[in-house]
Amino acid sequence: MFEKKPTTIQEQIDQLIKRGLTIKDRDIAAHHLSHISYYRLGEYWYSMQSDKEQHIFKEKSKFEDVIALYCFDGELKILLFDVIEKIEISLRTKLIYHLSHEISPWWFQNFDLFNDSKALVKTLSSLEEELERTKDDSIKNHHRKHKDDLRFPPAWKSLEQTSFGALSKLYGNLKHTVSSKDIIAKEYGAVNHTYLPSWLQSIAQIRNYCAHHSRLWNRNLPGNPKLLSAPPNPWIADVPKQHEFQKLYVHLCLMKYFLNIIQPQNSFTEKLYGLFEKYPNVDPNALGMKNNWYNEPLWTKE
Repeated sequence: MFEKKPTTIQEQIDQLIKRGLTIKDRDIAAHHLSHISYYRLGEYWYSMQSDKEQHIFKEKSKFEDVIALYCFDGELKILLFDVIEKIEISLRTKLIYHLSHEISPWWFQNFDLFNDSKALVKTLSSLEEELERTKDDSIKNHHRKHKDDLRFPPAWKSLEQTSFGALSKLYGNLKHTVSSKDIIAKEYGAVNHTYLPSWLQSIAQIRNYCAHHSRLWNRNLPGNPKLLSAPPNPWIADVPKQHEFQKLYVHLCLMKYFLNIIQPQNSFTEKLYGLFEKYPNVDPNALGMKNNWYNEPLWTKE
């Protein structure tokens, strides 16, 4: 039975010092611990411990380095959220445009176009909840003007209300006979429908970590994106091996690949490199970064 009792902030500081973490200023440490929970910060000092059972820290482990890791991770998530927003808006636009023209404005309700009916039911159920919850005037006005039409509002209204995760699932669930599936993949430099679904799923997962303020630094990521052997657009020469896909680097590369198409004159490389310069105590290997990653053709295309 779990019987641990809560500790005060001063007790937390005493415990960290006893375990070998250098804390120069107790007041500063107390301030941070009053705004960032001990348990959350523990995810950042875990790698500093030589004995993870007894929670004993390695020599020269400092509380300020823990805070630096935490701040680096926070700024990284803000940077990635901005990049993913551009990818999300682009994907939403392409799905609405191509499929509405190829099929109809209500293509997302057409079960004949999708492989997995159960998955589509879940997606539509989630979309229905979003539409019922929204305060968006376009949706309210649509229902008022077309109260006898029991369908969802058309794609250009409905899909503006749904999440990146739902959009990626809609795309991945489309049958391969739907022409727009390949058209969209080609426009993103993914050649055909084989590769793009796994890229989108990977980015959607990272978006969720960013949105829920979960740790990205030194995290093992789920997902297994399929990589092209010879992408049509600038890519990386030093490609991560399969076992390295759990680290963030390959996923960062996919985001940059998208962004170079969506916003050719972007500053993603500069901003990411700047983060590592700002926080020199952060080990790039914890994210799976390759040596001289910033000199790769993918990352030098600004």
